[in-house]
Amino acid sequence: MTTTTEKVTPKAPPKPVLQLGDRIFAGSAKGAGILILVVLAGVAAFLILQAMPAIVASPADLPGGKTLVAYIGPLVFGTILAALIALVLATPLAVAIALFITHYAPRRLAQGLGYLIDLLAAVPSIVYGLWGVAVLAPATIGVSTWLNTYLGWIPFFAGPVSVTGRTMLVVGVTLAVMILPIITAVAREVFLQTPKLHEEAALALGATRWEMIRMAVLPFGRSGIISGSMLGLGRALGETMAVAIILSASGAVTFNLISSDNPSTIAGNIALQFPDSTGLAVNTLIASGLVLFVITLLVNALARYIINRRREFSGAN
Repeated sequence: MTTTTEKVTPKAPPKPVLQLGDRIFAGSAKGAGILILVVLAGVAAFLILQAMPAIVASPADLPGGKTLVAYIGPLVFGTILAALIALVLATPLAVAIALFITHYAPRRLAQGLGYLIDLLAAVPSIVYGLWGVAVLAPATIGVSTWLNTYLGWIPFFAGPVSVTGRTMLVVGVTLAVMILPIITAVAREVFLQTPKLHEEAALALGATRWEMIRMAVLPFGRSGIISGSMLGLGRALGETMAVAIILSASGAVTFNLISSDNPSTIAGNIALQFPDSTGLAVNTLIASGLVLFVITLLVNALARYIINRRREFSGAN
């Protein structure tokens, strides 16, 4: 008696039947994603079309008789400089605050401090600008004098010291306070998601609390810190009113942070010049806005690239 063995092909599992609510939610989510792309493409198209007359215009017709690169270049320099100062000042402080709230402070104090930090994000930027002009600028004159006296050999503090205090250093500190709650909120939520088994294992092996944070919490939250920092950097790059109020801009390209010769920023320059501009001057300002748009996209793309490189480390294993 012979037997034949037939190869049985496994059947594919049936597709789940989506309920009406699931289909509505999926369609709404897809529509929202498409809408974001359409709006982004529309903004880019508007900026390109409106900036084209300035791009093809003769330098003699542009504001100041300069080429478009010569006009926008100092603004790009000032925008990046102010944002980097804010990022360098805010990121370590935000990470330290997030670690204190999540791993050191008592629960009641941590909850109240978290609410207080979050409230900083609700303060209008014009209020920060007024605070920077009325409080921070006069208070930094003595600090700037000391920096110029003892650290004047560094280009950042070469001086002469501004008598009004309305300097790039004050702008950077103000922007750092503005982006502090953004970075802190993201870092705090990421630190709270650190697997408890990792923390308990480090403590069980004899690690101190700081060693546990350094070995378990910070590696797990590194991508979150980068994400929060890039969000804060995007806010600092596009900040308008605070910069326009505080900064006494002269259009110079300099790393000197405590003198009255300060480069302006793209957003601040647009806010100050747009009301009185007509014709080709408006197109020139829109062209500078297009450059800011591209810079912001590049910053976000770089952040996404860095985060994707660490996607394989989830901390859950």
